[in-house]
Formats: sequence, structure tokens, C-alpha cells
Amino acid sequence: MSVARRTKIVATIGPASRDAVMLRRLIAAGLDVARVNFSHGTPEEHADTISRVRHVATAVGRPVAVMCDLPGPKLRIGELEEPVRIEAGEEVVLGEGGDLPLTDPPLILHAAEGERVLIDDGAVALTVRGRGDGQVVAQAFNGGVVSSHKGINLPDTDLPIPALTERDRELLRFAVEQDADYVAMSFVRRAADILDLRKALDGLGGRQLVVAKIEKADALDDIDQIVAASDAVMVARGDLGVEIPTAEVPIRQRHIIRACVEAGRPVIIATQMLQSMVASPRPTRAEASDVANAIYEGTDAVMLSAETAVGAYPLQALQTMAGIAVTIEGDVERTGRAPEPWALKRGSVTDAISYGACFVAAKVGAAALVTATTSGATARAVAKHRPSQPIIAVSPAAGVVRQMALVWGVTPLLSSVGDGVESIVEEVDQLLCERSLADRGDIVVITAGVQVGRPGSTDLIRAHIVA
Repeated sequence: MSVARRTKIVATIGPASRDAVMLRRLIAAGLDVARVNFSHGTPEEHADTISRVRHVATAVGRPVAVMCDLPGPKLRIGELEEPVRIEAGEEVVLGEGGDLPLTDPPLILHAAEGERVLIDDGAVALTVRGRGDGQVVAQAFNGGVVSSHKGINLPDTDLPIPALTERDRELLRFAVEQDADYVAMSFVRRAADILDLRKALDGLGGRQLVVAKIEKADALDDIDQIVAASDAVMVARGDLGVEIPTAEVPIRQRHIIRACVEAGRPVIIATQMLQSMVASPRPTRAEASDVANAIYEGTDAVMLSAETAVGAYPLQALQTMAGIAVTIEGDVERTGRAPEPWALKRGSVTDAISYGACFVAAKVGAAALVTATTSGATARAVAKHRPSQPIIAVSPAAGVVRQMALVWGVTPLLSSVGDGVESIVEEVDQLLCERSLADRGDIVVITAGVQVGRPGSTDLIRAHIVA
């Protein structure tokens, strides 16, 4: 029986990875979720990328989810003829006709004297000295090189703009038209932002699951409500590390992972995980430890950004991340898992059945846990208990199968629409043996609903010998 890697890998697709040959290599090497960053590129390029991902994933025979990442209210450097070097102590004019043009010049005018302007995740840091005529004058307290389209953070400034901009709404419509599997919302500040996105999705008839990107300090004050309102969470440590002290980022990461796992929401750790591999075929030891610690903490997924989007070694970066994950997961299994503190709390019927299935699987030494699901909710409920057994999730909906590619420990399989529990069991036997996920005579524990095809009706646990 083959045992799949439990931790999922999200990789950003860009110029270094969007051709069909590289996509095939990445998917064959274990890419689970293809992230399409709407902050860069054109809709035409994104449509072509999504089409290629879908075509190659089908050819390789692996379900790959597509995540469309909305840009949000992000201020960026405009178009520069060439990179600009800024020296410490130098005065810089930002805005219309200044040293550094901006994509949305009026936004900078909200920054008051003494407030910080941080460019490229703080690589260049300025302090506002004055404003006027569509410009801000700032003084650099650390210098560096600024290039086109680099992001700007105003961590001390309260910007009176919605989390879902008009451009986001246009791109959201595009994501729905492309039948994306996930939509990531940038710069979430409160749970109400997620509800606004859901309302917009409903109006478009979208089926997409919503990923809340945690990169604003405000979001940390409302994190439990944001987790509850979202379908998945991304800890975007680049912008978050600019908003809060660097030393606090690992603490917040650990707490957010725990909150997400307890709530049954997939969580992604993102930004600079293997940053040195943008230019090097090997990571630093510190980067390997960073990936390992996220896995020890229980994250569902780890993410590659520039490493696969524009890096010189996209395939090696993904292979390296997969290798670290498999190694650390092996260590976790050898040392044993501590009981999860929420396991015995009162919950829904699906939660109770999912916990019971994990308990039974451990007691009988099951080869796998099998969930029959129409929405993916049962698979997520089982995954929150982090069982030692592989989780095989079968669904008749291709979109749900792709969405489950993000969930920890889940191997998603497309099934037919069964008309009863017995037909599901019969098909499970066939799928498990065909995919070498179990052998005949193995015990598997199946969770399903007696009312097949009805979301939220999971009410059955069955220990079954594969025939």
C-alpha cells in the first residue's frame, strides 16, 4: 500500500513554472494547489495558466486545486524605468511626479507625519515628513533598491478603504468564470470582510471556497471569528511581519494553526519558506527548520511563492519541500501523537462521527479511513483529528475532489453517484485496490451518510474488510 504525504503543497504559478513541461514536472512531483496571483499578470495570462494546470493535472491523473489570490487594497510602486537606489537619510518624494510613482497615489496621502512607509516587506523603510499636492515627502531610515510593482505597507495608517475593492470584484467574477476552486482574500481585517466576499460570490453563483489571508494586525484581534467565517486560512507572514514585531510572528503562527485545526479549517503557512531557492538549488538549514516547524505545529499546507513563480529552481524547491514534509511526518508518527484537546468537546453529529471513526480506525489497525462526501465537510472533520491512517475521500463532484487537495492527509478520489451505502462500499473496494491505497483483506473504516448525497448527513461508521 502506498502512503501519501500528509502535508499539502501550495505553489505559486508564474513565468518560471507556467509552461506545460514544468507544470507536468511539478504536478508529478506532488503539487497539490496551484496559486494564481492576481496582483501580477493579465486576465488572459491567468486564464491560460488555469487552463494549462487543469489540462496537465488531468493528464498526470492527480487532482490539483486552483486558488485565485485577489490583490486587495494593496498600494504598490508604479512603473520605474529602472530600479531606484535609496540611501539611508535620503529624502524621497512618493506620488504624482515624485521619485517613486504609485499605483494608487491618493492612498499615500492618508499617511500622517511620523508614520512609517515600508517598501518590499520593509526592505526599504521611510518616515513621513510632510504632505501636499498629491505627494508625500519621507525620509529613509534604512536604504536599499526599489523596483517596479513592489508592495508598500502603511502599518501606522488607518486606510478608509474596503477589503474588497472594485478591482477585486472584477477579478472575482473572472475567477468564477474560470471555475476556480478557492478564492483568497487579501488584507482581511475582520470577519465581516469574509462575509462581504461570500455575498459577492453568491451574487455571481460561485461555488468557490474562501481563504482568509492573515496579514494585518487588525485581523489578529478578530482571529477566531475570521476562522469561523472562512473555509481556509493563510498565514501570510510577509505583510504580517511588517505589521507586527518580527519576534511575534512565530507565536501568532502557532496560535492560528491551532485555532484552524480545532475548527476544522485548512491552514496554509506562506511566505519565504524556501526563499533562498529563488537563486540557489539548495535551501538554508534555517529554511528547512522553518518548514519542519510548521509541520510539527500541525499546518495543513506549506506554500512556495517566488520560489516557483520566478525562481531559477522551481522543481527543486517543490521536491525539497515535499522531502522535508515526508521526513518530519515520519518523525511525528514514530514519536506518537498527543490527544487533541478538543476531541471530546460537544460538537455536531458529523464531528462526533468523525472522531469516532478515527478512534475505531486506531483500535482495529485500519489501513485507511474512507469518507464518502458530497461537499468535503466530512473529510475536513476527520482531518482535524490528525489520524495516523491515510484519509481517502471519495466524492462524485469533480470540484469538491479538487478542493479536498488542500486538506491535510486527504487523498481525494472521484467516484460515481452511489444510490446507497452498499454501492458506495462496493466502489470503495474497487478504487482502493486500483490505486494501491489498500490491499484485499485490509480493514478500512468508512464514514458516510445513510441518506447518500445529502450534505451534512454523515451518521455512519463502518469497519469493512476490502474484498
